[in-house]
Amino acid sequence: MSDFETVAASENQAARRGPSGEPGTPGQVGQPRKPRSLAGDAWRDLRRKPIFWISLTLVLLVTAMAAVPGLFTSNNPTDCVLSRQHAAPSGGALFGYDFQGCDTYARAVYGARASLLVGALSALFTGVIALVVGMLAGYFSGWVDAVLSRVIDVVLGIPLLLAAIVLLKRVSADSATVRIGAVIFVLAVLGWTTAARVVRSSVITAREQDYVAAARMLGAGNGRIMWRHILPNALAPAIVVLTIALGSFIAAEATLSFLGIGLKEPTISWGIEINNGRVHMRESATPLVVPSTFLALTVLAFIMLGDAIRDAFDPKLR
Repeated sequence: MSDFETVAASENQAARRGPSGEPGTPGQVGQPRKPRSLAGDAWRDLRRKPIFWISLTLVLLVTAMAAVPGLFTSNNPTDCVLSRQHAAPSGGALFGYDFQGCDTYARAVYGARASLLVGALSALFTGVIALVVGMLAGYFSGWVDAVLSRVIDVVLGIPLLLAAIVLLKRVSADSATVRIGAVIFVLAVLGWTTAARVVRSSVITAREQDYVAAARMLGAGNGRIMWRHILPNALAPAIVVLTIALGSFIAAEATLSFLGIGLKEPTISWGIEINNGRVHMRESATPLVVPSTFLALTVLAFIMLGDAIRDAFDPKLR
């Protein structure tokens, strides 16, 4: 065998072995590594964080509680008997009864539905407004950016709760649907500014990338560039901000309902239950503590989840 044939045989034998010298399949040799994506890196980082799993578990638990409250309690929250006023736990009532003889735990469980519905829809409409305003301001710049940025500054300077109190005072209807819709509208109209700023910054960064210039050179219009190339880059940071904002909206709804301006009975929400428990706190503290705990854990879970996702998607923090 010639020297050339010997060298060729040695190379073929090495090619059949894996990276560590073990025999491997021919298809595994010479294949380039799959490129790492930002989402993949973020997921690998999130999997190692206990705070992510704790907050995610709490969020899923509260979501299930709002969607199917019957899984968490078999008692009817509207089944109230005055003879059980401030009675001790019995008959499935884990935390006893309130001043009307209603199951404190059942009303806290069913209160998750209204509170979470208001928070989720407020965050959804806030995201729509923020994406539209932020993308227009960041992509077109110039006078469009100047006008929209000043609008953002003006709305950002309005205190959320104070403005919500003033606006909701004008709503005289007692219908549950109308009250919920009014609270969602007010929170969305007043709470989109932070997300809009984040979207604007992301759009400005993406607008200067080479793939956007290439798409523009190939004849793509502004609408196609914004929809196909800019929006995917602006969506991830907006979702992170809106996850944190969702917890803030739930807390804002509870505050407004506590003050008697947001949701009203017969709607069951944590803010209403906290207000009722406060009035009769000297007789029994449980009707105040239970919904307050549910509210605090839910808001904390959404904020912690948003913080964990934000840290994972920000390369500077890794």
